[in-house]
Amino acid sequence: MGVNSNRVDNFETIKIQSEIPMFQSPLEIHKVRLPPQRTTLQKLRHRLSEIFFPDDPFHGFKNQTWVMKLLLALQYLFPIFQWGPEYSFRLFRSDIVSGLTIASLAIPQGISYAKLANLPPIIGLYSSFVPALIYSVLGSSRHLGVGPVSIASLVMGSMLSESVSYNQDPILYLKLAFTATFFAGLFQSSLGVLRLGFVIDFLSKATLVGFMAGAAIIVSLQQLKGLLGIIHFTNKMQILPVLVSVFKQRDEWSWQTILLGFSFLVFLLITRHISLKRPKLFWISAAAPLTSVILSTILVFSMRNKIHKIAIIGELPKGLNPPSSNMLYFNGPYLALAIKTGLVTGILSLTEGIAVGRTFASLRNYQVDGNKEMMAIGLMNIAGSCSSCYVTTGSFSRSAVNYNAGAQTAVSNIIMASAVLVTLLFLMPLFYYTPNVVLAAIIITAVIGLIDYRAAYKLWKVDKLDFTACLCSFFGVLFISVPLGLAIAVAISVFKILLHVSRPNTMVLGNIPGTPIFHNLNQYKEALRIPSFIILAVESPIYFANATYLQERILRWVREEEECVIANNGSSLKCMILDMTAVTGIDTSGIDTLCELRRRLEQKSLQLVLANPIGNVMEKLHESNILESFGMKGVYLSVGEAVADISSSWKAQP
Repeated sequence: MGVNSNRVDNFETIKIQSEIPMFQSPLEIHKVRLPPQRTTLQKLRHRLSEIFFPDDPFHGFKNQTWVMKLLLALQYLFPIFQWGPEYSFRLFRSDIVSGLTIASLAIPQGISYAKLANLPPIIGLYSSFVPALIYSVLGSSRHLGVGPVSIASLVMGSMLSESVSYNQDPILYLKLAFTATFFAGLFQSSLGVLRLGFVIDFLSKATLVGFMAGAAIIVSLQQLKGLLGIIHFTNKMQILPVLVSVFKQRDEWSWQTILLGFSFLVFLLITRHISLKRPKLFWISAAAPLTSVILSTILVFSMRNKIHKIAIIGELPKGLNPPSSNMLYFNGPYLALAIKTGLVTGILSLTEGIAVGRTFASLRNYQVDGNKEMMAIGLMNIAGSCSSCYVTTGSFSRSAVNYNAGAQTAVSNIIMASAVLVTLLFLMPLFYYTPNVVLAAIIITAVIGLIDYRAAYKLWKVDKLDFTACLCSFFGVLFISVPLGLAIAVAISVFKILLHVSRPNTMVLGNIPGTPIFHNLNQYKEALRIPSFIILAVESPIYFANATYLQERILRWVREEEECVIANNGSSLKCMILDMTAVTGIDTSGIDTLCELRRRLEQKSLQLVLANPIGNVMEKLHESNILESFGMKGVYLSVGEAVADISSSWKAQP
């Protein structure tokens, strides 16, 4: 709230009840009780279980035989054992259609995103095979389409290219890419095993909206190299160097490449628009990338003797994923770079995968276990790093196509992987004449959906601080770098948390006439101040981070209230009631603040009364022995009871 949000400069407009309210029936005064006594070990166990096991994953194991517990454990670790026994031919028919549909999208996307990460195109197809098979066994989502994604590909390519060039040292670059994938998987699976998924919550939606939009623009601008036919292009990812490089190399622009590229870009955007307007026609945009690859390849092949300036993919090796465990880089000067790249891409891909999985699970009313997803995504990346794959996760575009195509289980990923397998074994020579410009058009069409201007506008309307975080993340990616833009996004999220913790909301409460209800005077205009009382509410735990602020703010409320009383010739203040309903915790600094606040108020001849302290707060107040200094009429169950009891005691005094 603002500094003077509850203060009214014109004191004549302040409404004060002419007398202390008499409720419809006398309020019974209840004693505030302590929670059941627990040992320190019991408190620690409860606290740890709430932090790491909020979903109580072991509730199904209670009162079960050891055989049943073993079966439940297998189902928990391998969700395929849950739905596998009930799998039917009807489900298979749906899964095979959806699997083949996403394969038509996965093949051109895999090739395109690998180039985005500055990796050989074949690595993108490898990454659409092994990870998908592993996820189908370990994953808990029925609709998640697994494979390379644009943002993780961009981040990996930009971070590794800052120190190592694929063109100059391709073997080292591949080693670092596989090693970064290994550490990404290790980090992701560790979060799942240790149930530390709250780590990724530091990437708030507001910062992600800005980050994704900035990254999408950078990705699109980077594709101008392919769309314009430029050969010598900057490796930097900031918007200014990219634009400078585009116009500096005008002599390398190829009109044949531009014509071909923009023709297919328009085609892809039109099909995307059709599918957005009519969701039942989702298959049009799903098939458009593969259709573009096929048509452009045929066109370039048929005119290969006439057009020489259009760059093509060239020869791609046939065969299954070769092992790459011997290429993992665990010792050398670039190890820190590989670890850092793995952590950043791991966080990004994990955030996207879980968000996508939960989105489609909510549409079909089933649950996606976040910790299972972390383990599944992490293990598939660890396995992928040993089988020539780079970072993969759940892709929004593939998952949307999978969902719309009627996928019922994770078997759709197995079907997709099988289609990729056939491509790897038999169809690779067909991609020889595929032009790079079409891959650039596919990437632009895919990432353009990441620019969510509606979400940004909603942030502006609802929360200006969130919108500021979104803008900082957006411009950080555009003008500084993708990794630093992500760091800015996290820093802003942490700053927002610290701001809310260190500067919590406080408010003055008034009585709703004729009821024992007390609410914010600003929110409820009919609420009235109570003569001789000032009633304040604190909406946060009282910790060391905000204790000093709260003491100063509360004393300021008292000073302002005294000024109001003097200006309106009202009854002098005698009591301050602190409503602790929303105070969910207190530490020793908070307790010391209450003691100091009580002492300072006594100097002003004001009584401090606490209303409705919750269980653990009451317990700490009791153990610190400060309740004795508050006396018999120092703690009440509600504000209404406090006002009624204290005011009656005043009337009883001669």
